[in-house]
Amino acid sequence: MMKAKVLEIWPEINWIQNSDLREKVISCWIYAIENSPLTIEDLLTVPFSLLIKDCKISFITHKRTAVQLSVEMAKIMKNNFGDEIKIDMDTLIAGAVLIDVGKLLEYEIKDGKLKTSEAGKLVRHPFSGLAIADRFNLPAEVQHIIAAHSKEGDLGKRTVEAIIVHHADFVSFDPFKG
Repeated sequence: MMKAKVLEIWPEINWIQNSDLREKVISCWIYAIENSPLTIEDLLTVPFSLLIKDCKISFITHKRTAVQLSVEMAKIMKNNFGDEIKIDMDTLIAGAVLIDVGKLLEYEIKDGKLKTSEAGKLVRHPFSGLAIADRFNLPAEVQHIIAAHSKEGDLGKRTVEAIIVHHADFVSFDPFKG
């Protein structure tokens, strides 16, 4: 039942061709939801960022947009650059779907309001997301995208897939910063 709900809010997971990888991505989301104060339904309504005042864009809308942008950018790059660039689409999609899975462990609900927990302030979502992905034996290439997608990844070298996902995430975030 939970798997069906995850696939309902995340139809992009079905774009992952490798069935083993697809199942691991689903398992990560189920684990995060089961260990979060948020329900799967909350992801349709809670703001995608607590850093944006009066944010009207939902968590899942932002996340799905980042995945869709990642895929479209990769397709354009492959089409235009041909054999000069190698992009593993399954890795890209899995990583894009999972970049914010750790956010579900960052939150708490206090006095009826969604807040970042003390633990969430200490261990931000790139790290908790990486831990979830490792728990389910996702490939290092996918874990790398999760770890490198936000500012924490700025000091390291990103793979092509991580570069694409990083920029897609910020393209769907920065316009709302105000």
